Amino acid sequence: MRVDQYLPSIVPHDAISNHTLQLRKALRAAGYQSDIYAEAIGGPLRREARPWAEAKAAGARPAGERAVIYHASTDSDMAGWLASIAAGGEVLLADYHNITPASFFARWLPDVARHMEVAREQLAELAPAVRLGMADSRYNEEELIELGYRRTATCPLLVDLSEYHQAPDHRALARLRRARDRGGARWLFVGRLSPNKCQHDVIAAFAVYRRLFDPKAHLTLVGGGTAPRYITAVRQMMADLELGDSVELLDGVGFPVLLAQFAAADVFVCLSEHEGFCVPVLEAMELGVPVVAYAAAAVPDTVGDAGVLLADKDPLTVAVEVDGVLGDESRRLALIAAGRARAASFSLERTAPAQVAAVASALAA
Repeated sequence: MRVDQYLPSIVPHDAISNHTLQLRKALRAAGYQSDIYAEAIGGPLRREARPWAEAKAAGARPAGERAVIYHASTDSDMAGWLASIAAGGEVLLADYHNITPASFFARWLPDVARHMEVAREQLAELAPAVRLGMADSRYNEEELIELGYRRTATCPLLVDLSEYHQAPDHRALARLRRARDRGGARWLFVGRLSPNKCQHDVIAAFAVYRRLFDPKAHLTLVGGGTAPRYITAVRQMMADLELGDSVELLDGVGFPVLLAQFAAADVFVCLSEHEGFCVPVLEAMELGVPVVAYAAAAVPDTVGDAGVLLADKDPLTVAVEVDGVLGDESRRLALIAAGRARAASFSLERTAPAQVAAVASALAA
């Protein structure tokens, strides 16, 4: 039997795209034929995916010949078409990676906010047609249940953690080590500069930390942005707080450079208010960087008891918690050990077979 995957876009260095590739690998290893179709295909991934227009032109397949998995994270013309082929007898499964609430972008990018509203409408409309709704986290699964999905399962995002143990960029690591020799704790957060990820809150907490505990501390925020007005506001905030070169914004770094940033970091601080899974906290735990995070959305599902989860992200609260981690070596080492153990629970050896089993169970039903 075929199990094909459909998603609006597949691009390099994207968590959902990487998940889709790993799932195809696991499906093929389990004996299924499987291809990937996308509306937009980026760069070298043109060899990994086929244009959705090709599948659309071919039309629906006979009932019982295949199942299709739709990766839901944004609005797409695919949604209506997939509902129509499901009505014709094809088995439709959904893999829900969460849709950022429009409220986070209404002020900064109204057009993007409208796309998010449409995406949620489409997700609700698909519910009657979907045989199984898979979700990256329990948080995501609860959203599917609220929308009326009859059968659901939590299937964590597929991440190949072995890739994170290649050598970091040696020049970047040497530069960061020289900076460490000058003193000061190094804060790190990785994620698109975006209103829902709340880099402004990280900056505010970092400013308090520098003033109260460590005037030589340094913060690195890694990730490009798609909300220019928000980025401008973040930069203005940095200037108003007179943080100078103690905060570094990095965009478009290569994977080896990212590994160097993790290797040099003392603490990973995540104050995001909306995440469907949050791969960067998993990366931090795998690489031995203690996590201090705001307990919002799916972050508690991913971190579990392996990090410091905050019910309040007041800047003083965050600064005190970070100092408590970095100032207590036994506590810091315990968090590192717990983080690595937690990351191991998300290894591909565990997550990929579990997701394939969920697919197989749905097909058998």
